[in-house]
Amino acid sequence: ALAGVLGSEPPHRGLPFDTFTFVDEGEQTAKFTVEDKQFILQLDTYGISRAPALSEDERKRLAPRAGEAPSPDGRWFVSVRDHNIWLRDADNERSTQITTDGVEDYAWKPARAAWSPDSSKLFVHRFDDRSTTKIPVVHYLKQRQTVDWVIHPEAGWSTGQRELYILDLPSAHLTRIGTQEGKEQYLMPRGWHPSGSEIIFLRLSRDWKTIDLVAADATSGTTRVVLSETENSFILPWAKAPIAWLDGGKKFTWTSERAGWNQLYLFDWEGGLVRRLTDKAFPVTEVVAIDEEAGWIYFTGHGERGQPYDTHLYRVRLEGGDFSRLTEARGQHEIQFSPSKEFFIDTHSNPNRPPVVELRRADGSLLNVLVKANFDAQKELKWTPPEDFIVKAADGKTDLHGILYKPYDFQAGKKYPVIEVIYGGPWDSQMAHRGFIPRGFLRSAQELAQLGFITFVVDARGTPERGKAFHDVVHGNLGRNEIPDHAAALTQLTDARPYMDASRVGIFGHSTGGYFAIRAMLLAPELYHVCVAGAPYGDVSDWWPSDVEPFLGLPQSNKEQYDFGSNLRLMGNLRAKLLLIQGTSDTTVPLSHTMKMVQALSRAGKEYDLVILPEKDHNLWRASTSYAREQRRRYFQEHLQP
Repeated sequence: ALAGVLGSEPPHRGLPFDTFTFVDEGEQTAKFTVEDKQFILQLDTYGISRAPALSEDERKRLAPRAGEAPSPDGRWFVSVRDHNIWLRDADNERSTQITTDGVEDYAWKPARAAWSPDSSKLFVHRFDDRSTTKIPVVHYLKQRQTVDWVIHPEAGWSTGQRELYILDLPSAHLTRIGTQEGKEQYLMPRGWHPSGSEIIFLRLSRDWKTIDLVAADATSGTTRVVLSETENSFILPWAKAPIAWLDGGKKFTWTSERAGWNQLYLFDWEGGLVRRLTDKAFPVTEVVAIDEEAGWIYFTGHGERGQPYDTHLYRVRLEGGDFSRLTEARGQHEIQFSPSKEFFIDTHSNPNRPPVVELRRADGSLLNVLVKANFDAQKELKWTPPEDFIVKAADGKTDLHGILYKPYDFQAGKKYPVIEVIYGGPWDSQMAHRGFIPRGFLRSAQELAQLGFITFVVDARGTPERGKAFHDVVHGNLGRNEIPDHAAALTQLTDARPYMDASRVGIFGHSTGGYFAIRAMLLAPELYHVCVAGAPYGDVSDWWPSDVEPFLGLPQSNKEQYDFGSNLRLMGNLRAKLLLIQGTSDTTVPLSHTMKMVQALSRAGKEYDLVILPEKDHNLWRASTSYAREQRRRYFQEHLQP
């Protein structure tokens, strides 16, 4: 059918487009684009016709430009210019400046999901960072050096304030939302109630112990707390699955670790608990789909016994009960439901098995295997599959899970130097993505293994996605238990595997991983012999407030633990070879962290190596040919001799 309207057969196999939209409520007519032309497809006859062409002026006028967010009805586009809110009218191209008092450090921005469902109102916010600490970013490569001052809050100091507003478009009137101004807190906009009558945001206390779900009246700005949660330790806000609405917004789903595991709950919009939907000893990670008509909620979680980081699909009835797991294969399952909720596509793999794509019914029954990844090219590279392992934490009781990577030409009778790749922070788990294509630090572990090293990654106690008790080990103890756990893992691995040479051990980390890599060789100098640290944190009192205060409180009230967590006071323990790599334009971990470590090393009379990369930001490893990667490779090869 396409050949007839295009005038020639489309090249290659399969559909020559990968997205489409339905243009009628009955989903019998679809619109798609091929060769920059739009077509209409009648699904009952498979008849195809050209969609009416837009003029060049219409295309330009109706398309969002860089930085613009379109309204649901397509008539308006909102953007920010010079710290102020602007609106562009799609009908006549006229731009109108809505706010006029925005300035640097006190700027206006559209909030998350800014537009109301009927396109008549905007959810906007203003950041007041006038009292927030700043750092200098020096541009050394210019003919005459210049300095930018960039906002960078520090523990114990002001975190700034966020103000929330409702902008009524017909009147251009701004209504401020009550947010307990002056209170130390974090405000996280979450968009609109489906009815458009209220705006939703999360309010998190500065110590992360209390989180409120707040609704603000879209006309008056008056707020009410829909529900509130308090923990004795801390609440990880981004672990909460986004709210899913039911019954036209009369009910909503909520996740909570109140019972020890991140579980699903159903509430009404007045904040009353309707029922607990899941009651399992594993964490729910994401709500994937809700089929109200059939009465099911579908979600992912880590429920595989013995493999606590594998991600599977589950479902449970909205009325409670009839819980079941819908995926079987080990590893990572990424799910995409059809609009009807009758079918889903399951793309699954694990670290030593390439992806398979399957079409399944909503009950998990297999309809067809759509794709199996072709693995031949990787086999030709003599790739050696990674190995899962389980070791005991420093407490001798808790199981820690990790992945071990071997060189492409691995020989069991040979001795190999070892590199641990570490992150270690309490905000993220290295092991949570168990797919074939490694992400984040797993990618670095696989890359380094190809150079002739045995590499491994392990998540210690105090990291997320293993339940509240496992995570809470970090509370009040940031910097205390992580390295003993990693050292215990290293010792057990080298004791059990003769091909791992315990006399040649390196460690690599970036950012928080850089902090823990350096901390490992300072607290366990007998185990780690070479360290490469990219953009490493030094003194925890210099960290972002949200990175350290939820776990250690304020520096003013917990000086002993902040002092214990500082690497600067430990530099006299250095016995390893150390390479620090830092970009001068890093606004996440400022250059000052590395300079303080350099001073501490100099005072301790310790040798070190330093690579400074002018104008580089926090992401030093973006390009596969980056200078930072080359220096990491050189340093490990030179000092560990694979």
